[in-house]
Amino acid sequence: MTRPTRGTGMTGPSVVSWPYPQGGLGGNPNLPPGERLRVLLVEDDEGDAFLVGELLAETNSGIDLLVATSLSEARRRIAGVDCVLLDLGLPDAQGLDGLRQVLEMSGSAAVCVLTGRTDEHLGIVAVAEGAQDYLVKGQVDGVLLTRALRYAVERKRADENARRLREVELRQAESARLERGLLPQPLMSTDQIAVHTFYRPGRHAALIGGDFYDVVQTRPDRVDLIIGDVCGHGVDEAALGVELRVAWRALILAGVPDDEVLPALEQVLMSERRLQEIFATVATARLDLAAGRATVRLAGHPPPVLLAGGRVTPVPAPGGLLLGVRPRRPVAFDLKFDTEDWSLLMYTDGLIEGRVGAGDERLDVPGLTRLLAEPASRAVPLPDLPAWLVGRAEQLNDGPFADDVAMLLVTRGGGR
Repeated sequence: MTRPTRGTGMTGPSVVSWPYPQGGLGGNPNLPPGERLRVLLVEDDEGDAFLVGELLAETNSGIDLLVATSLSEARRRIAGVDCVLLDLGLPDAQGLDGLRQVLEMSGSAAVCVLTGRTDEHLGIVAVAEGAQDYLVKGQVDGVLLTRALRYAVERKRADENARRLREVELRQAESARLERGLLPQPLMSTDQIAVHTFYRPGRHAALIGGDFYDVVQTRPDRVDLIIGDVCGHGVDEAALGVELRVAWRALILAGVPDDEVLPALEQVLMSERRLQEIFATVATARLDLAAGRATVRLAGHPPPVLLAGGRVTPVPAPGGLLLGVRPRRPVAFDLKFDTEDWSLLMYTDGLIEGRVGAGDERLDVPGLTRLLAEPASRAVPLPDLPAWLVGRAEQLNDGPFADDVAMLLVTRGGGR
């Protein structure tokens, strides 16, 4: 077998090649292209480089071998290789220092050490530094070398996949912690009423969407409620929904007059939205528990539904205009509770926009009212009623909703 010849190019010594039909740069025509590996051998000894090529050729390895005689040359040739086979004694790098430099520039390529040193401690340290394997010259044959290179590449890929998965998991965990922190905690101390909430974003793997709700008690007998929906389902809409909720809470706690709260909230929306087309729908209710009444305001939002005296009735409040379209104060509607046992359900339109049957008919407010009037609904405990409603509506929709769904169910006494 004729030894390889080495030429001189414009940028230094050229890649060494062998006229092997089954290994080295020659390639194996019986192997699919996707199964071939590109290996860069960093070796300054021409005889050792030749022997590595011989070993790979004898085993039909399916490995394309490139050779660099120094670390600086390896730096120019490393792009696109699957594995680097590194000698620890190079003209411009010695021992672990050379390994560290190769690991730094290798990117996603695996790195194996192939050296004449039989120092077991050095091998352990090399692997600890990040090498996939430590091989000793003269102690490997073609089969072992080929297997070591392929295993090293697969281990590197597995390590990279595990690292990326871990990074994704960490980002998701951070996002989940952030989103959980952004979900509201009702600011309420009274035991005259109970509040049951439901929240499910339409965005995949998210905890919060463009829908929002909040509950704030400012006096022993006064509780304010809000539920709203920012158009869209992305993270920007979710962030805007949180901003609106926090702004509303601040306005309520600051004692802003009732008629000025939603106009102020609209100003926040118009200043914080990224596009002029973004709008929001909102429903608010101020409960006066001592007087047994509520003041309801709607800004383009579906009306709350009242459950009382065995009846289910949508609150006939004026619909009002969407926030962010044309500033205008919503008209207040005075709701009188005729009994001490009632529930007020506030919800976003994700609950009522599902289809009913095979046609284009939507559930809408009348359909929701019918669901709440079903005998099966009356048997559901009030804390479980929001989740039950979603389940029934999704049955009618023949699948889960694409939109966010939020609900506030406020109950007093028996609740029905």
